[in-house]
Amino acid sequence: MRRIETLDHVAEGLDALCLADKRLRVVRAAAGDVPLRLVKPGFGSLVSIIVSQQVSRASADAILGRFLRIVDPLTAANLLASNETVFREAGFSRPKQKTVLALAEAVVHDGLDLDVLCLLDAAEAMARLTSVHGIGRWTAEVYLLFAAGHPDIFPARDVALQTAVGHALGLEARPGEKALVAIAESWTPWRGVAARLFWAYYRTLRGREGVPLG
Repeated sequence: MRRIETLDHVAEGLDALCLADKRLRVVRAAAGDVPLRLVKPGFGSLVSIIVSQQVSRASADAILGRFLRIVDPLTAANLLASNETVFREAGFSRPKQKTVLALAEAVVHDGLDLDVLCLLDAAEAMARLTSVHGIGRWTAEVYLLFAAGHPDIFPARDVALQTAVGHALGLEARPGEKALVAIAESWTPWRGVAARLFWAYYRTLRGREGVPLG
């Protein structure tokens, strides 16, 4: 499977997308730089994505920064050996605490290998990730995009992507998940690059980052 691992890969995908869908030429010009945002696979990266869900980037960065200072190094085994008060000290919500603990248990006790998972096809990797309590489709898709470099994943539940696509394509209302899935179908096999493009467009549109990872 081809993976998005370099800025050259991003540029190749953007060229292909603009050739296939002429509307994206204007989006690309407006978006400016489209970052790669590839992160190291593993427990820490997935925890970062969980923390970022449904909060601003600034809030997520603050919570994660406190957490990393308290649990150092941030590994599944180290976390399970820590007192659960670390979550309260860092500012975790109760649901996110449960999700991160379930993930740590899956890694330590159930053999979930987050590095090997990145080598699997998207469907199998999604199934394994979403089998962990509290990890939904959005979290799994973002992990596979940025940790595994999967080329053809588009997190249609992402509000920033919905906002960016709706504005860029001149839609009357922000598309929901189902509508955005249908729109993004035409961007196969480069939906992962299309997602990066529209997150970059959102940054230009709103003056702040919408992408869940730095």
